[in-house]
This record gives sequence, C-alpha cells and structure tokens, in this order.
Amino acid sequence: MPTSIRLPEETEERLDRLARATGRSKAFYLRELITSGLDQLEWEYSVAQNAVDIRAGRRTTVSRAEARRELGLDE
Repeated sequence: MPTSIRLPEETEERLDRLARATGRSKAFYLRELITSGLDQLEWEYSVAQNAVDIRAGRRTTVSRAEARRELGLDE
C-alpha cells in the first residue's frame, strides 16, 4: 500500500546518505524503521494504557510478596 509522509530535511538527508552508502533503497529503510518501530510503539502505548487502567481501578495489581508466593518463589 503506497503511503506518503513528509520528513524533515535533515532526516531526508540522513536517509539519502544511508541508502547511498549501502546500496539499498530509501523505501527499504523506511519499511524497516516502521516495522521495528511499530513493535516499540505498541508496547509503549500498552504500558501507558495499563497505567491509566490501574489508576482508574479497571485493573488490579499484586504486591511483590504476593506475586512471589503465587509463583512459588518463596521456598
């Protein structure tokens, strides 16, 4: 699916240099960045949403001691 984005000039220049130095296309690096970056962004947003849910009382937590007991790590 074709997608268009505007990059800051400095970012565009860095991408151009990388593509020239490696012989790969800018599209290759953009796909790599988006794919790997999405994993990180999804994780960050899930952590933030979990914090919101905990503060709002929609999620509960357990103490470290309780978690150790439940996992059988106190032995």
